[in-house]
Amino acid sequence: MNKRIFVTATNTDIGKTYTTKLLLKEYANRGYHVGVIKLIETGVLEHAPDGEMLLKLVQELNPNFKSLHIEDIVPITYELPAAPFVASQNTPLDLKKLQNSIEKLENLCDLLIIEGAGGLYVPIDEKTMMIDLISYFKASALLVTHCSLGCINDTLLSQKALHDNGIKFATVFNCKEDEESFRVVSEPYFLQTTQKVLKTSSDIDTLCDVLYNL
Repeated sequence: MNKRIFVTATNTDIGKTYTTKLLLKEYANRGYHVGVIKLIETGVLEHAPDGEMLLKLVQELNPNFKSLHIEDIVPITYELPAAPFVASQNTPLDLKKLQNSIEKLENLCDLLIIEGAGGLYVPIDEKTMMIDLISYFKASALLVTHCSLGCINDTLLSQKALHDNGIKFATVFNCKEDEESFRVVSEPYFLQTTQKVLKTSSDIDTLCDVLYNL
């Protein structure tokens, strides 16, 4: 089995796709044949915006992906921009379809980035949450968190969920332009509790080292 890194987040619109793109570029620069899959994308009408960005990038980085189509890296899509449970009207998740897609892509790469949808406890069907897929596919995880007020609570809750499920993980802070207060109001907590504060803007190289060694 190839190295699998599952990119998740504390919520939606935190920066999973942005971070996934940074990881793909950094690992490719190190000589890895990178691959990517976004297991489920909602809010898809004519186009899968996140998936199409990822497909374009990975085709530039890994020639083995040149012949692939959007369906190859986004195997499940729904029109409604909602949790998959709602968007699919609680359709049972086809895990075999996802497994087949992952195995197909792993024949073309030696490191696969798997991007989730929303946060860890986004419901997919009646029995499955997003966090369950990390363990099912035997991946290590990258938790992408925000830097605005409330990030301490959000980050700790998601970290606890990963820890309680026995998932090896790293955390990265995706600080946006309007989150400059992080350095004063939130970062001191993480620094004083011996947690590494890795940021997408400056520490992607260190992050790649940490993730690969999980």
